[in-house]
Amino acid sequence: MHMNDATIPRKPPLIELRLWRPFLAVAEELHFGRVAQRLNMTQPPLTQAIAQLEVLLGIRLFDRTKRSVQLTAAGAALLPEARDLLARAQALPAYARASADGEAGRLRLAFVSTVGFDLLPRWVRAFREQYPKVQLELIEATGDVQLQAFERGEIDAGFMLHSPGFAPPGLASRRISQDPLVVAVPEQSELAGQTALALKDLLEQPLVIFPRRILPSLYDAIFAMYHAAGNLPRVAQEAIQMQTIVNLVSAGLGVAWVPESVRQFQRPGVVYRSVPAASPGKVRVPSVPGCETSLVWAAQSANPALARFMAFIDSPGTFVP
Repeated sequence: MHMNDATIPRKPPLIELRLWRPFLAVAEELHFGRVAQRLNMTQPPLTQAIAQLEVLLGIRLFDRTKRSVQLTAAGAALLPEARDLLARAQALPAYARASADGEAGRLRLAFVSTVGFDLLPRWVRAFREQYPKVQLELIEATGDVQLQAFERGEIDAGFMLHSPGFAPPGLASRRISQDPLVVAVPEQSELAGQTALALKDLLEQPLVIFPRRILPSLYDAIFAMYHAAGNLPRVAQEAIQMQTIVNLVSAGLGVAWVPESVRQFQRPGVVYRSVPAASPGKVRVPSVPGCETSLVWAAQSANPALARFMAFIDSPGTFVP
C-alpha cells in the first residue's frame, strides 16, 4: 500500500544507516516494546525512526495494530537487503585496512599472449589463493596498447615483451624472463626435417611477423639480423597475436621468429626449430636475437595491491626463470 504522494520525496533520498538498524530489529522481533529494550531506548523514538524511514522510502514497511506488528510485502522484500547492507557496513573498516595494506582492492594487470601460455596462469592462481580479496583484472594487450593504457590510467601494471635491455620510457620495469628466439616452420616444408637449422637456411624464406608498432625493439632486432647477413626480409604477412602468427605458419605462408615459450602452443602443421650460433672458426654470422619479458608499471604508482603483487613475485618459491 503506497503512502500519500505528498509524502514521497521528489529526489531519491540519502537514507542513513541509523534508520535501517531499527527497521531490521523490528522486522526480526515484530514487537516495538522488545526492540526498544534491546536497543536501550524508549519506544517513541523507535516509532519515529520507523515512520521517518517509511516517509523517506514512500512505502509502508509494517502493518501495525494494538495487538500485532507484521511486515508488509515491501518490508519483507527489503529485509534481506537491509541485513546485507548493515553486514557490509560493519565489514567496511576491516576492508579499508586490508585495502591500505594491499590485501584487498583492485589490480588491473595487462599481459602479452606469450606470458599467458604458462607463467601467468600459475601466478594468477597462486596470487588469488594468497590474496582472495584483491580483485585481479586481466587484460590481454600488445605492448603499444599497454603504453596507451598507461597514459590514460587504465592499467596498473603490464607484462611486456621486448628485446634484451630495452626499457619502455617513463615506466619502471622488472625483468621476469629471458627467452631465445626459435623459428616456427611449416610442417610440410623441407626445413621441418632438420632438427636444427642454420640462419642461412632461413634468410630467403617468406617471413610472418608482427607489425613494428606493437613490438618495435624486437622487430628492429630481427630486421637487423637479416641486414647483417646481407638480406632484406621477405615479409609475407603481418599478424598481431603470436597464436595467429603460428596459425599462418601452419598454413604455409612462411616461417616466423617466436619466443621459445611459444613452443607450448602446439598447433598441427607447425614445428619449432632452434637456430644455434655459428661454430668457432667459421665465418662469423649474425647472432639470433633473444627477447625478454618484463613487468612494467608507473613508477609513481601508489596502489597497495600492486606493491603486494610485486612482493608476491619476489617471494621465495615463486617461479621466476
